[in-house]
Amino acid sequence: MDDLYDEFGNFIGEAESEEESDNGAPAADAYVYDDEPEDDEPVNDQQLMEVDDEGPSNAVILHEDKQYYPSAQQVYGADVETLVQEEDAQPLTQPIVEPVVQKKFTVEEADLPPVRFARDFQTDLMNYPDQVRNVVLAGHLHHGKTAFMDMLVMETHEIQDRLDKRAGRSRDEQLRYTDTHILERQRGVSIKAAPMSLVLQSAKGKSHLFNIMDTPGHVNFVDEVAASLRLADGVVLVVDVVEGVQVNTEEIIKHAVLEGVALTLVVSKMDRLILELKLPPADAYFKLKHVIEEVNTVIESTIPGQGEKYRLSPEKGNVAFSCSTLGWSFTLPSFAKMYSDSYPDSGINSDDFSKRLWGDIYFNPRSRKFSRKPLQEGAKRSFVHWILEPIYKLFSHTISESPEDLKETLASLGIQLKPSQLRTDARELLKLACEQFFGTSGGFVDMVVRHVPSPIEGSQRYLERYYTGPLDTETAESLKKCDQDGPLVVHVTKLFNTTDAKTFHSFGRVLSGIAKPGDQVRVLGEGYTIEDEEDMVNATISDVWIAESRYNVPVSGIPAGSWVLLGGVDNSIVKSATIVPPKLPSDDDAYIFCPVKHFFESVFKVAVEPVNPSELPKMLEGLRKINKSYPLITTKVEESGEHIMLGTGELYMDCVLHDLRRLYADMEIKVSDPVTRFCETVVETSAIKCYALTPNKKNKLTMVAEPLDQGIAEDIESGRVNIKDPVRVVGKFFEENYGYDLLASRNIWAFGPDDQGPNILQNDTLPSDVDQKLLRSVRDTIRQGFSWATREGPLCEEPIRNAKFRLTDVSLAPEPIFRGGGQVIPTARRACYSAFLMASPRLMEPVYACNMIGPADAVSSLYTVLARRRGHVLQDGPIAGTPLYKVKGLLPVIDSFGFETDLRIHTQGQATVSLVFDRWSVVPGDPLDRDVRLRPLEPAAAQATARDFVLKTRRRKGLAEDVAVGKFLEPELFRSLKESGILDG
Repeated sequence: MDDLYDEFGNFIGEAESEEESDNGAPAADAYVYDDEPEDDEPVNDQQLMEVDDEGPSNAVILHEDKQYYPSAQQVYGADVETLVQEEDAQPLTQPIVEPVVQKKFTVEEADLPPVRFARDFQTDLMNYPDQVRNVVLAGHLHHGKTAFMDMLVMETHEIQDRLDKRAGRSRDEQLRYTDTHILERQRGVSIKAAPMSLVLQSAKGKSHLFNIMDTPGHVNFVDEVAASLRLADGVVLVVDVVEGVQVNTEEIIKHAVLEGVALTLVVSKMDRLILELKLPPADAYFKLKHVIEEVNTVIESTIPGQGEKYRLSPEKGNVAFSCSTLGWSFTLPSFAKMYSDSYPDSGINSDDFSKRLWGDIYFNPRSRKFSRKPLQEGAKRSFVHWILEPIYKLFSHTISESPEDLKETLASLGIQLKPSQLRTDARELLKLACEQFFGTSGGFVDMVVRHVPSPIEGSQRYLERYYTGPLDTETAESLKKCDQDGPLVVHVTKLFNTTDAKTFHSFGRVLSGIAKPGDQVRVLGEGYTIEDEEDMVNATISDVWIAESRYNVPVSGIPAGSWVLLGGVDNSIVKSATIVPPKLPSDDDAYIFCPVKHFFESVFKVAVEPVNPSELPKMLEGLRKINKSYPLITTKVEESGEHIMLGTGELYMDCVLHDLRRLYADMEIKVSDPVTRFCETVVETSAIKCYALTPNKKNKLTMVAEPLDQGIAEDIESGRVNIKDPVRVVGKFFEENYGYDLLASRNIWAFGPDDQGPNILQNDTLPSDVDQKLLRSVRDTIRQGFSWATREGPLCEEPIRNAKFRLTDVSLAPEPIFRGGGQVIPTARRACYSAFLMASPRLMEPVYACNMIGPADAVSSLYTVLARRRGHVLQDGPIAGTPLYKVKGLLPVIDSFGFETDLRIHTQGQATVSLVFDRWSVVPGDPLDRDVRLRPLEPAAAQATARDFVLKTRRRKGLAEDVAVGKFLEPELFRSLKESGILDG
């Protein structure tokens, strides 16, 4: 019995059970029966461990071990987590157990707001695709897109009483209905595209379903415009009447015309002509004409000789005039209809009348006839006489007359206002008068219905341009017809985060079938092909909504022709995707829609890392969500371990980093100084034929590098020529456009680093010298080596651009085992590198096109600021009819950081500037020139810039200090070049 007690007399016998000991309760004594069981009785652990509750305890329990109170686990149970906090461990402001807070990152309606149409009617209209129009509101920054959308929202939603309760800034914020992101509210600029589906009535009272996407106007966010344009059949281009066509407007027009999207124009902010510029009606006509012709000039320069098809002109009915802040818009037909409705006995034919309201057509008041020339004194252009002068009179009477006189004047026009309304401030009074005078936006609706194709009419263009599959299958037929009864096919191009920013909803266009909750679907990513089905995930649609920016309307299904917001399918989608059912009719193969083609590239680069290294997984999850949220952001990990983000500009990256810190990762992040992407290129043909031997010394590849002809890289990137096309097609393109001979054009093996990369691999071997059958066996492995080389160049591991690699000689081992991928791929890469380094390599940097608008005295400031940053001005001149000047220039991206702030300081905030990626330009200087001496904290000389950039980029990436040419050349070749003096040092 002695071993049951320790030397202090404490009982250390077996505890009753582990659980009870762990809880801190004293272990009860265990009394085991001495009687041995009979042989025939089975012995089990339960019997041996039976406890006699009645028996006395011999345990000696110390005072401090006694349990006077029950433990938390005994009180609350084992499944309740309990926290014990010591005194002063937490501030009083922080609760010990914090309540669960549902974070909200977007503005949203608490409930479905009241609308002026029946929601059932809206869903019924979806069954008639010919009554549906899918359009995008696009234009430059602050040209009035969101305000125009607000005007349409106010027409269809009964939210005026809510606005009347607000004043000042909160009222303005309430009006920006499609700006739901918190940054959009703070900064007054749209960052994300926002959809609204509205039932709008034409001038004759016929209802149509308009799916409208309000897009950002800032040049940094054109990726949102490109993703939205993919879903639409038409663009409503919004242009400020004072500023005219700006840089972003040009980009959108070019993109829309090249994609074959229908164009209509809204000339916005018409009140600025009267109230701000104070132009007389005749001059206002010329200003309007100038703005419209600016748009037509851009169209004509985009597709020379074919501009007439897209020509915009008020008499064609595809131009509308609007003033969103005062709530009015009209087209020539809608204004003519106002006259015919006002004078029903006059017998005016509104269609014929509207055709005489634009251009050099004059109205002669005495003879009351129209003519091409002013026949009488006082004859004015019909647009001035019939439209501008009445609007000017309405404005001047409303602003200047006393309430009593104004009441009579407005009554003569059929406008009835209450006495309290007549005494409001001038802007509010103007708004009330104009709303009654112009009525609803029926003219705008008529314009879109007439000039933008319905989903059925637009499906042919959609398929021909974006569908990668054949057009003669049963699936393609149902896509053409917009068939509700066909298989479900949805093209997703946008992901919208939920209000708590934890998950995403997928936004796309239903091209066939009906999207219903509970449907089993396959989500095909951008990398999906029939041969490689890796980028495919099976999913179930959990929810289907009509997207309305601030609220979503849940529905039981959305048929072909409309836009849809889907829940439950976003997990595998990064940028865009195609959704198809598990099985297509007639066992058709599934094909995807092409990824969205963007206006330009991401060249603005920052590296990010968490302040607390243990939060790296959290940051990676945030980066994954950022990648989904912004269409043009690129995230990657460099070999040095840096997490790189590539965007379009400073404001873009600022918004991305805000979302990463606050919405998606909720953590502190360190951000590097911004840098830029570079490219590597050659400016001469290789000095010698460079060869490389495989590690087993049985194969030899010889290559020559040379620069590509001007324009080839742009043609490859824009998709004018595709390497996947038949050899004859590719050959013919290079033969006709760039004068390649037949043999060379048909021996183009690859574009690199991918199928749309701006480099060419060409087989220049002669059949008499090289066994073509052996060569074909290693063709794919040489391609892979070429692709690897062009993805990371030898100067500083940046992509190669504008280079052609010619394979001039190949000697291969006859045994397949000696010419496998492991031997040939790295050798092909080394051959590319050595040929590249022997062809006068140069560094290329991205260049922004800089566009500034400001008063005349701001122009000199731009010259000063640009000159300090290696930039220069291309042209400057006044904007017609305004006191503003417009200046165009070029600015290297790496010198653009802080440029906008710098310019605003110099011009006291009067100038606005837009920076758009324009081109790749060769950096002055030789990057391999070792004679250049770079001194710390001193700017490099002009001819030392390339060397400076290469060394600093290599240092940042953790590479060796200098480019070792000998590393890529064969030792014998390197030795002979050193001896001959071609290589120095």
